[in-house]
Amino acid sequence: MALVLLPGLNNLIEDISEEKKLPPQVVEAALREALLKGYERYRRTLYLGISEDPFDEDYFSNFDVGLDLDEEGYRVLASKIIVEEVESDDHQIAIDEVRQVAEDAQIGDTVVLDVTPEKDDFGRMAAATTKQVLAQKLRDQQRRMIQEEFADLEDPVLTARVIRFERQSVIMAVSSGLGRPEVEAELPRRDQLPNDNYRANATFKVFLKEVSEVPRRGPQLFVSRANAGLVVYLFENEVPEIQEGSVRIVAVAREANPPSRSVGPRTKVAVDSVEREVDPVGACIGARGSRIQQVVNELRGEKIDVIRWSQDPGQYIANSLSPARVEMVRLVDPEGQHAHVLVPPDQLSLAIGREGQNVRLAARLTGWKIDIKNASEYDQASEDAVVSGLIEQRREEEALQAEAEARLAAEQAARAEEDARLRELYPLPEDEDEYGDEQDQDQEPFQEQEAELDQDAEPAASDETTGDDEGGER
Repeated sequence: MALVLLPGLNNLIEDISEEKKLPPQVVEAALREALLKGYERYRRTLYLGISEDPFDEDYFSNFDVGLDLDEEGYRVLASKIIVEEVESDDHQIAIDEVRQVAEDAQIGDTVVLDVTPEKDDFGRMAAATTKQVLAQKLRDQQRRMIQEEFADLEDPVLTARVIRFERQSVIMAVSSGLGRPEVEAELPRRDQLPNDNYRANATFKVFLKEVSEVPRRGPQLFVSRANAGLVVYLFENEVPEIQEGSVRIVAVAREANPPSRSVGPRTKVAVDSVEREVDPVGACIGARGSRIQQVVNELRGEKIDVIRWSQDPGQYIANSLSPARVEMVRLVDPEGQHAHVLVPPDQLSLAIGREGQNVRLAARLTGWKIDIKNASEYDQASEDAVVSGLIEQRREEEALQAEAEARLAAEQAARAEEDARLRELYPLPEDEDEYGDEQDQDQEPFQEQEAELDQDAEPAASDETTGDDEGGER
């Protein structure tokens, strides 16, 4: 068959490459695959209304499309095996037919034949399929490049611009760097801030949460405004001492989407100073609150508490409940990280916070279970008795869990031992292969020794022969 001409093929590839920001080789590969799918559709349409489709899923695996960029066209090629009797015209060719062209052809060889249909025969359905597949392949390549571009991104915080809305998600345009094209990212409902106004073309700082493979959609970017990493990034950019390393952020606890609308977003940040003369809390807040105000503005008014980290758990817990004033912290169960915090009656509601938000964030920040107690009503004896019961219950649960883990480990060991015994009695084929390989490996040294002995013996034999020859000549 003749070459099917595609006028302007080179310009088409260049335009798509520039528009989609893809290498020309990628566009060519997508075009070849799309044309092959179009040919497959063309072949299937020949049986519409006549009989059942005779082609299975892998029927066209031996077909390919070759692009001729010089003459601007394409050919459909089929790899066929040379056989004595042909059973499938698309996969095989008779030896007699091949020998008319190549006399040295042998059965079992493979030949590549041009099976390009006429352009008029290609059909509208096949052309439509080619167009659809090409668009899909180009999208897949774009998403794959997006995944490679953003997967190893050093800076996880990006500037995003609102494009449109899909259900409860916001679709935003992000870029991985200066000069790089913008790509789409999804901001799900759970990662949005309640105080944000997501209007068209509004810009926000977002945290690149993940680059994941979505079924039937390919690689997809997911960003977040509620991730604690965004708070860390904002403080690192506003506080020079954090950039220099003299102040470090130890822990962050954030509740960007509180369970109730009556409670606003809030974050607690624990900081520490590497140098004694530097005040970590003051450095993060700045003169007249200038530094922390920049962070609050970016987070649309989110309340942020900066507290000082301490190696002493009691002091750390007391600091974490800021702005409430604490009288005493009792570490009633250090092993189970359980503490009672005694506060004055007028500080009780402040320590707990609206709907428990303050103490909840303090517990997340410190990793301790915190019970707020009224200092004027606290009965240490009765509280200690209650705590003793809780400690006993915790130890029983830990013992039961350890016993269950030990039982599971013993069962797994017994099962592995039984499997090994059965494999010795009834070896599997792969075991026999390994055994044969081991025997071969064991025999290799002996074979090497025999070869060395043969090599040592050969020179001696040759010397004797040489001597006889010389003697005969004499």
